[in-house]
This record gives sequence, structure tokens and C-alpha cells, in this order.
Amino acid sequence: MKLAPVRAVPGFDDLGMDWLRARGSVKWHRPERDVLPAWVADMDFPTPPPVVAALREVVDGRDLGYPDWPDGSPLRTAFAERMAGRFGWAASADRVREQTDLIQCLQLVLHLATSDGDAVAVQVPNYPPFLATLRTMNRRIVPVPMEDTDDGPRMDFAALDTAVKRSGCTALVLVNPHNPTGRVLTRDELGEIAAIARRHDLLVVSDEIHAELTYAPHRHIPFASLSDDTARRTVTLTSATKAFNLAAIRCAVTHYGPDRLLALRDAQPPDLYGTVSPLGVVATLAAWRHGDAWQRELLTVLDRNRRRVHEVVRDRLPLVRHRLPEATYLAWLDTRPLGLDEPPVEKVLREGRVLLDGGAPFGPGADGFLRLNFATSRNVLEEVLGRVVEALGGREGDGGAGGHLAP
Repeated sequence: MKLAPVRAVPGFDDLGMDWLRARGSVKWHRPERDVLPAWVADMDFPTPPPVVAALREVVDGRDLGYPDWPDGSPLRTAFAERMAGRFGWAASADRVREQTDLIQCLQLVLHLATSDGDAVAVQVPNYPPFLATLRTMNRRIVPVPMEDTDDGPRMDFAALDTAVKRSGCTALVLVNPHNPTGRVLTRDELGEIAAIARRHDLLVVSDEIHAELTYAPHRHIPFASLSDDTARRTVTLTSATKAFNLAAIRCAVTHYGPDRLLALRDAQPPDLYGTVSPLGVVATLAAWRHGDAWQRELLTVLDRNRRRVHEVVRDRLPLVRHRLPEATYLAWLDTRPLGLDEPPVEKVLREGRVLLDGGAPFGPGADGFLRLNFATSRNVLEEVLGRVVEALGGREGDGGAGGHLAP
């Protein structure tokens, strides 16, 4: 398969293998040297220059003392401005609170709003740490499967309504854009969920961390922006970490819609759940205020890469089902038609020396699926795809997709 002529993007396609393997982050550090990682949801790209510059300015100024934030960090206003400018959502800065990461945001909300043994509805497949959180906190998981239709993964709203009613759910964890399938829910679909939430008086915890990684013509719509009733029952979780590759800054925000829940949160001891680092706030502000040009280049690369994954799977693994993701940098591959005699994650690692995610950790019905992270340079992606195709017994290509990188 010949590669389509595509402009190489400096800063994204010129990543050296020595540089990647020298990184201390878990993605590249944990696998053995001959294994290519395409698993955990970190991008391979360097930190955006505006973020580096902002952090350097703080460090060079030799001022790492206590910040003067008597009314909360500047993230609160910055978040409201970002939501209004990007999505037309008039979020209130007064309802924003900072936490160290999205998982902590979710855990705090569940701790305050639900009780031991409460039923919580959640889409499946789903982000494994969310499912693990619900299990660890002894919340009863009510799985709502995403239907695999000719138009891609879709939520079954009748099944959601029935499951919520039958199980007596008190909350719904909504992931939109969806990890791992990459679906972006439409306004009509979100309206169906809002109606179910209103009918059963559900708290909706909406994870929207991939919102800025949505590909045209798809459009992210904040769930809380649908109506006043929806806003009053929705807690929105997000961060700059996914859209700007900043996982280690440990900085996220929660927007509280319910008055009672916000008051309950503010009644907690102020430092019980930790506080965000000023460096995390500086990095987030730099990303949101000065990182748009970098992000546009990023989306160009990710759009190209998602199409390349789809092309290779279609042509060289025709039995494997794959839908072009509408958002995120994650491909969700259904290998069940191959009839493998072992989990595909294990087969691809053993025979292809590529580390992917997938299978049971993503919830009921995820066996036989692979999640492939395509947020990397063109050459690394070609090698990853070539190895995956070979490990799964795919067709030979006419060039490209593998065989270029030193072990």
C-alpha cells in the first residue's frame, strides 16, 4: 500500500526513537525496548511551546511560593471563558473547583453525591479507571452497552431508560466524546439522555476531557448547556491534559451544576482532597490562552493518522471492524471476526511486539477489542500498524505500514 502524499508536520513527525525511548513517562518507559507502545492515552508529541515558555518563565523567576488565590485559582474564570468561546456554553466561573486530575474529580463527586451500594449507570465499553473507581467505591455498576450499528457505536436510549428505572440508579457517568469508541453524541442524542435524567432525577457526571479533540463536521456540545434543568443536575469534568498532552501537570476542573452538591463540596475541609500546583495552573492557562495554533497543527496530524489507521485496517485486515473515530486519538478495533484463540492484546504483544490496550478492563462486551493510540509520528504509526497487521495475520501491503524503525 503506497502512502498518500501528506505534508510532514515539524514538531509532530520528526520524533526520534532515541528521544521517545528516553522519555520517563509510563507509556515508553514501562515496555521492553523492542516493544512499540500504543496503549495508554498519552500523546508522543512534545509539550506545546507556549506551555514550556510559561513554565520556564515561572521557574526562571525563582518564585515557587504560595500563590495568592483568596477566591480560587484563575482557572475558574479561564474555564468559563474557554467554554463560552469554544462551545457557546455560559458556564459560571463561581461553580468551578480545581482538582488534581479527572479521576479525583469523579471520585469526589461520587463520594459526596452517592452512597455505598448505590447504582450508577455507565456506558460500556468505557475508560477502565472509571469502571475501577465504581468498583472500588462499591457503587453498583449498571452497564449500558453502546450498540454497534452500520453508522458506528450508538447508545440504546430505551435500554438506558429501562436499566436506570429497574436498578434505581442515582447517577449516570456520561463520557462524551466517548473513550474508547471515539463517538461524539449529537444534540438530539444528548437531549434523549437529558429527558431520561429528568424523568428519573439522575445526577449526570459528564466527562468531557476529549471535547477539543473533535473532528469536523462533528461538534462537541457540553451536556450542561442543553437546558436549565440539565445544567442544574450536571457536574462537568474536564482538563487541558488530553488536548494539549499535559497529563503530568495534575490539574483538572469540575463545574458543579447542583446547588446542594456545590455547597456540600465547599463544606469539606479545604485541603482534604489536595490542592492543585501553581505550575499546573500556569500550564493550563498557557494552553487555553496561547496554545490554539499548536492545537490546530495537532488536529491536522491526528486527523491524518485516524484516516491512516482506518485505511490500513480496511485494506489489510478486512475482517476487523473499525469505525473512523469522530473524536479522540484512539482507535477501537473489533477483532472478534478473526476467531482468535487468545486475547488480541496478548497476541499482538507476543507476535508483533506492540503494546495495546483492550479487552475486559473496558467492561462487559469488550473482549476481542483493541484500543490503539495513534497520537504519534507518521513513521512510528506505520511501524505500529505493520506489526499489528502481521500479528493478526493480515494481508501484505504494497509498501508502508511497517518495517522502518530500529529495534
